[in-house]
Order: sequence, then structure tokens, then C-alpha cells
Amino acid sequence: MRYTLLLQYPEMTEEQLDPDAIADAMREFDQYAKALDAAGILASAEVLRPSALTTTVRRGEGGELLVQDGPFADTKEQLGGTFVIEVDDLDTAIDWAGKAPSIGWGAVEIRPTATRFVDGEWLMFEYS
Repeated sequence: MRYTLLLQYPEMTEEQLDPDAIADAMREFDQYAKALDAAGILASAEVLRPSALTTTVRRGEGGELLVQDGPFADTKEQLGGTFVIEVDDLDTAIDWAGKAPSIGWGAVEIRPTATRFVDGEWLMFEYS
């Protein structure tokens, strides 16, 4: 089964964090990614730039393209990164989510993949 771990936590600027804290977090995420990879379950991992650099695109009622600087949702927590994993079941995904370094300061949402596009075709996933 394929799941995306969505790492959500309060954003802080580099000015709000000391360099040691940033280095520690980078080291922890590196170890986490390497553990997922060594277990043979890591499909991809992405760390996102700050939400202040977000551009949100929507269609207006008249069909016009609306472009907005910043995230569409105004929340205390922002999506900071994702890990896509392939594991046997939700319990295993929960176990790995509990090991994410960001679990200490935010939430990890586990979302099952419904479909994915590979080699020119859509693949459907079925969960029981």
C-alpha cells in the first residue's frame, strides 16, 4: 500500500531558529530518510520551501485564472514536506509516521494514494 506522510508544523524563519537547531533538524531528517530507504519502502521525499513562497492558482466564477501569492489556507501549521512510502498496511505507516523528526513539533497526516500516473497510465490502488 502506498501512503504519503504529510508533515505539518508551525513555520519558523531562519531568524527564529538558531543554526544549531537547523543543523540538528537536517541531520534528523537525513537519518529518517535513510532509514526509510534502507527499509526499502521510500518512494520519494520532498522538503518544501516556506509557505511565504507559495503561489496558489484557482479558477474564478467567470472561468478566469486567479493567482494569489502565499498559501490559500491561513492556518497555524503549514505543509513542510512529504514522504511517500510503500508499506504492507496502515499500522506500519503509522509506526513510520511516529518516527518522523517533526512529530515533536507538529502533526504527520497519513494519506493513502488513490491513483498514480506511471509510464503513461493511471494505476488504481485498492485498500481494505
